[in-house]
Amino acid sequence: MDSIIELRHLKTLLALEETGSVSLAAKRVFLTQSALSHQIRILENYYEAPLFERKSNPLRFTPVGERLLRLAHDLMPRVTEAERDLAQIIEGEAGELRLAVECHTCFDWLMPAMGEFRPLWPQVELDIVSGFHVDPVGLLLEHRADIAITSEVETQPDVNYQPLFAYEMVGICAKDHPLAAKAVWEAEDFMDETLITYPVPDDMLDLLKKVLLPKGINPPRRHSELTIAIIQLVASRRGIAALPYWTAMPYLERGYIISRPITTNGLQSELYAAMRNEDRNKSYLDNFCQIVRDRSFADLPGLSVLEMKE
Repeated sequence: MDSIIELRHLKTLLALEETGSVSLAAKRVFLTQSALSHQIRILENYYEAPLFERKSNPLRFTPVGERLLRLAHDLMPRVTEAERDLAQIIEGEAGELRLAVECHTCFDWLMPAMGEFRPLWPQVELDIVSGFHVDPVGLLLEHRADIAITSEVETQPDVNYQPLFAYEMVGICAKDHPLAAKAVWEAEDFMDETLITYPVPDDMLDLLKKVLLPKGINPPRRHSELTIAIIQLVASRRGIAALPYWTAMPYLERGYIISRPITTNGLQSELYAAMRNEDRNKSYLDNFCQIVRDRSFADLPGLSVLEMKE
């Protein structure tokens, strides 16, 4: 019989495996949940067999689903490799990719992505624009960078943005701190505490911008450039802090500190890759962004799919 399997079906299967849920997989491949469910039904109707157990959590594949998943693991990397080879043949292999970043914790995921990118595009000169930048998009427009990693989308005619991922910021304190007894921290809990942060403007700190300042709360600060120094200050009760969950997790596992959600809905932060519109034909820029997403979701806990805002 003729096969109806398409590449989009294989991408869907991989997303189901990675996320363990239909709703999260739909976000991962930028589909509505009903559209993804329709893809699944097409395959199940064709093979007259379910692909996974409907009430399993996390999702468990049936033997039919597992066989198709093996096909996806075998085929999709080869498709990606072929697409990259074609882009290099058509566009040329050489180029330049200078990265400008505005977040101190970017390097947790940026370095592994750069390590994976380099052997795939050996003729592309990959570098980080030295230092922390308050306005990385400005460097992009001045042609001093080719990708700017930023936490906000600012609509500009010459710039386009690709969503990378969203992540949770958690509050951290010493194990014997009074706030350790609270299950969730609200804005008022920060009022009489010393807040330990990176030395950046307030409008670049989501805790201040989204939670504290709207409530008129502006606690005293202590600054540190290094994440490990922030952890040490928190552990010794010099103050409290807010960090990405993936950054705090190794220290949580060692018992140095504890973490709590910030507000009942959690404090979500976002990361985007900004590029010049004139560079849209440079496939290696898009490939780098895809590598960032793939490696980050594979390596970092607590990420969620980020969709572009209208």
